[in-house]
Amino acid sequence: MNYANRIGYTDIYPCEVVKSISAKTVDIREMDAVMSEGWRPDFISGGFAGHCTNQYEQKWAITSDLTAPVVRIRLSKNNGWQDKHGQKYDLSDAPRKFYDYNF
Repeated sequence: MNYANRIGYTDIYPCEVVKSISAKTVDIREMDAVMSEGWRPDFISGGFAGHCTNQYEQKWAITSDLTAPVVRIRLSKNNGWQDKHGQKYDLSDAPRKFYDYNF
């Protein structure tokens, strides 16, 4: 796996694996994600302030950020991949960015 996507409550932030220390420890770095041209959120009335009808069609341009700090994550028996602050990560073959407009 070359990527470790950080899982917010409903948002997802892309990170790249910089170094594999062991089967249970890797160093990662957050990546830059810029919304691609051509996709814009489509809001309709509803919910608290509006409802985004096309949020699952988001397109992002994701690139490495060599200036971002390196963070170590470890595999826990009960909690999966996480950093020392308890942030959870999902190892993947592709980086992923998701912003939940409806939260």
